[in-house]
Amino acid sequence: MKTRLKVLKIGLAIAAVVILFQLFLIQIIQHNTWVKRAEDEHIVQSTIKARRGEIYLMDGETPTVAVMNETVYSVIIDPMLADKTEVETALKPILGNNLTSSFDEAFSDKTRRYYVLARGVKREAAEKVRDAGVAAVYLKQENARVYPEGQMASSLLGFVNTEGKGQYGVEGALDKELSGEDGILKTVTDVNNVALSIGDDNVRVPAKDGKNVVLSIDRNIQYKMEQYLKEQMESSKAEHAAGLVMNPKNGEVWALANLPTYDAANYAEVEDASVFVNEPLESAYEPGSMCKTFSFASAIDQGKMTPQSTYVNNGYLMVDEWKIENAYKGMLGTITMQTGLDYSLNTSSMTALMWLGGNPNQITQAGKDLLYQYYHDKFGFGEYTGIELFEAPGVITKPDAEDAYNSRYANMTFGQGMQITMMQLAAAFSSVINGGDFFRPTVVAGEVTETGEFLYQDFPEAVRTTISAETSKTMREMLYNVRSYKRTQGIDKPGYYVGGKTGTSQGIKDGAYTFDETVGNYIGFGGASDGNLPEYVIMVKIWGEGKKMEGEKDAMPIFDKMSQYMIDYLQIKPGN
Repeated sequence: MKTRLKVLKIGLAIAAVVILFQLFLIQIIQHNTWVKRAEDEHIVQSTIKARRGEIYLMDGETPTVAVMNETVYSVIIDPMLADKTEVETALKPILGNNLTSSFDEAFSDKTRRYYVLARGVKREAAEKVRDAGVAAVYLKQENARVYPEGQMASSLLGFVNTEGKGQYGVEGALDKELSGEDGILKTVTDVNNVALSIGDDNVRVPAKDGKNVVLSIDRNIQYKMEQYLKEQMESSKAEHAAGLVMNPKNGEVWALANLPTYDAANYAEVEDASVFVNEPLESAYEPGSMCKTFSFASAIDQGKMTPQSTYVNNGYLMVDEWKIENAYKGMLGTITMQTGLDYSLNTSSMTALMWLGGNPNQITQAGKDLLYQYYHDKFGFGEYTGIELFEAPGVITKPDAEDAYNSRYANMTFGQGMQITMMQLAAAFSSVINGGDFFRPTVVAGEVTETGEFLYQDFPEAVRTTISAETSKTMREMLYNVRSYKRTQGIDKPGYYVGGKTGTSQGIKDGAYTFDETVGNYIGFGGASDGNLPEYVIMVKIWGEGKKMEGEKDAMPIFDKMSQYMIDYLQIKPGN
């Protein structure tokens, strides 16, 4: 008996020590942990969703909504508590295409307590779900994007995925600004989970709604650009076309088009993801003879040539034992550089490079150094422009690189052997014809406040000077003269100063350039013939797999129509 009592006392003592240790552990060592667990039992935290900002286009001087919000609902079930037969019978006729999966999949795991059965359910259908009164079925209010302009500018605008994240275009690039910041609501509840209205533990952090972004894109100019691109695609049997319009005086982009387009409201149905790509910004390519504008401007700016400087055109030049020919086989003999530009002769731009290096007979390192300085450092080729959207940097080979062959630089004078974007080229071209000022391109014009006020942002000053004002004036006149035959045809109206340059860039097949597949390009400017600076710059590109597209035949007609439209739309008065 005494032994048993002794064992019992020892057991009780050990139990007391264990209990005291557990109390010490809970009350002292793990105090904060248990307090948090207690709070979690009585504090309900929920997210206050921020309203996503809307996107506006300009309609003349007035913003007009292009992407807006619509209240939709997700249908959520608790598979552990819900009855599959009841749910399927009641909700299948209502939810239809909004279902995220089959009902078998939804109820495949009965241990799940949360499953999204349907998304994007409209208000009317959501009310039917609510009225069905099915147990363990809940509705969650959300926002969906609506596109009043339909498919217009879809590759520019992008879309919002099912997780509420912006994808591609403006939605993706400006997702942070458009999303805003979600708020937090913490509510202290009693034992019956009823919210209490008092207490320091109640926390409310208001949501910060996203910014309503106003784009500089003018819906009227955008519509016309897409219309003319589509018409020319049908006429030329092309598969793709892209175009942009910008203000050369400040870098403001008025149109940014890419065809074929898609329905952003039904982006999941798109089969070819290439339609999501914003071609003028995200695809770097070899632009062809439009780059003669820049090789000529570089040589003129260095005082190495004038439009009336002459050279002997033999139809080709041998560079690195490679015969580089003109596409046009005429105008042989002694001709002016203006004539070389008129007929887009490769020998003329290669001659400009030789003159740039100080040797009239061969390409020198000094010439390559100067051409790179203008192309890369001044015109911005091979670098991001700084526009607010996603863009590709492109590639320009440095003059001291291992593959900076003379033949490569010869090709670069007429836009081959380099990779740049349409936006890079258009921004650089704007500086060539606007007096030499390079502006960072922009697609953001401002924002619309919560009160509906339009806050127009100020445009920054020019980033740098590319060429002198005198060189710019000379280049405007050269490009104006290139289109002289357009005036005789009545395409360019009297009293207006319109100039431009074609570009037919070759494709690459079996490691060599080929004319079996080409890209047609055109870039130009327009304004009144009164001595003032041009009012607009337009660039277009048209192409297709295995297609032979030409700058003059396939791309220039788009520019011609767009230029005439811009003169009327901007109400530009003719000069004397």
